[in-house]
Amino acid sequence: MRMSTSIRVSDETKEKLARLKRGDESWDEFLDRLANEESGMTAGAWKGTDKAEKAREAIERSRESYEQ
Repeated sequence: MRMSTSIRVSDETKEKLARLKRGDESWDEFLDRLANEESGMTAGAWKGTDKAEKAREAIERSRESYEQ
C-alpha cells in the first residue's frame, strides 16, 4: 500500500516544475525522476566523444534558423 504526502510549494514554483514535467508523467514519477538525475554536468564529460561537436553544430543551426 502506498502512502501519500502533501508538499506545499508556491504557485510560481509549481509552474516552473510543471514546465519540466513530461506530459505522460504523474507528479510522483516526475519528482522521482528529478530526484534521481545526476546533479549538473561534469567538466570534460564529453571529452573523447562526438557529443560536444554535435551539440555545437545543433546550437549553430538553431542560431542560423533564428536569425532568418
